[in-house]
Amino acid sequence: MDFEEPANLAAVRAEARAWLEENWPAFCAEHPDTGRYDPERARAWQRRLAAGGCEATVWSEEKARAGATIPFNVVGFGMAGPTIISHGSPEQKARYLPALLGGDEIWCQLFSEPGAGSDLASLTTRAVGDGDDWIVTGQKVWSSSAHDADWGLLLARHDFDVAKHKGLVYLLADMRSPGIEVRPLKQMDGGAHFNEVFLQDVRVPHANRLGEPGDGWRIAITTLMHERMSIGSASGGYVFSFETLAGIAHDRAPDGLDAITRDDLARVYTQRRILELLNARILAKIGRGQIPDAEGSIMKLVLANLVSSMAEAGMRILGADATVFGDDAVQRAFLGAPAFHIGGGTDEIQKNLIGERVLGLPKDPSPDKDRPFSGSGH
Repeated sequence: MDFEEPANLAAVRAEARAWLEENWPAFCAEHPDTGRYDPERARAWQRRLAAGGCEATVWSEEKARAGATIPFNVVGFGMAGPTIISHGSPEQKARYLPALLGGDEIWCQLFSEPGAGSDLASLTTRAVGDGDDWIVTGQKVWSSSAHDADWGLLLARHDFDVAKHKGLVYLLADMRSPGIEVRPLKQMDGGAHFNEVFLQDVRVPHANRLGEPGDGWRIAITTLMHERMSIGSASGGYVFSFETLAGIAHDRAPDGLDAITRDDLARVYTQRRILELLNARILAKIGRGQIPDAEGSIMKLVLANLVSSMAEAGMRILGADATVFGDDAVQRAFLGAPAFHIGGGTDEIQKNLIGERVLGLPKDPSPDKDRPFSGSGH
């Protein structure tokens, strides 16, 4: 396995490390951490990063190393930016990327529907051409940060008479458009990070289309690939750090850790180290000008298992105190851990992709793949 970084990446890493050592403590002094997520604090940090010319994969890794990760616009940086870079026109790149980097515009993803999750290509949100616009009607669900978003990555169906993967169009939707209603979904940890989004005769200009009509699925694959890598690399930050977990363990056992706790900590540390090595492999691949593929699925699986291991270990270490719900990172992580196995493609979907693309196993049967969508019971 080749982990050697190109010289230019090593230089960027050194620059990132020096910049963070100088700027992160000063930022924390100006914007103290209250222990709860503060979107305005996150936006201020992103603007500081942008002013310093800082946003790249290596920067994300170095931010995590320095403890300087504040989750902000994860869909924007992890999915919208890479997709627009890959498929956007020069005008679209000039319009959207600077505002993204500057922390001025937040993005969400409008892909999944009540009847189209794992089988995303079965979506039924309709886009009809009308002059210079598309008129979009439908419902999306599990849209992270849609309640805060300025823009949405919208996948819709413009042709119901061709195979389901061929009749899709990829649009950039202004979330302030008339006809868009966002309803937050309450989670069991008390938060409302996910949303359902209703679109009723929403107008999206043709200028906001990526690629051509019918290219939607091909472009969506780019988004999904980067989504898996973004989740797997923990670009939005871990639920809490290994150091926090180890600190809790030592605080509660000043006379020494028992064998089960030592085993828990060793497992979490090993899983985290595996994730770091996978991330290094992807960085090396990108540095050689290659495009990652199944690595994103592997990273997402490892990250989901890491989060679950951390949360379960933390709850066991807390013992009876864990049953009293409060504003505690370990308890929030325990309640939120199942989402890491589902969001961005379930564990089963990732295993299928790894089986097909890495192990060369046959694809699952898909009887309706080549049938006209309108004749497939939709």
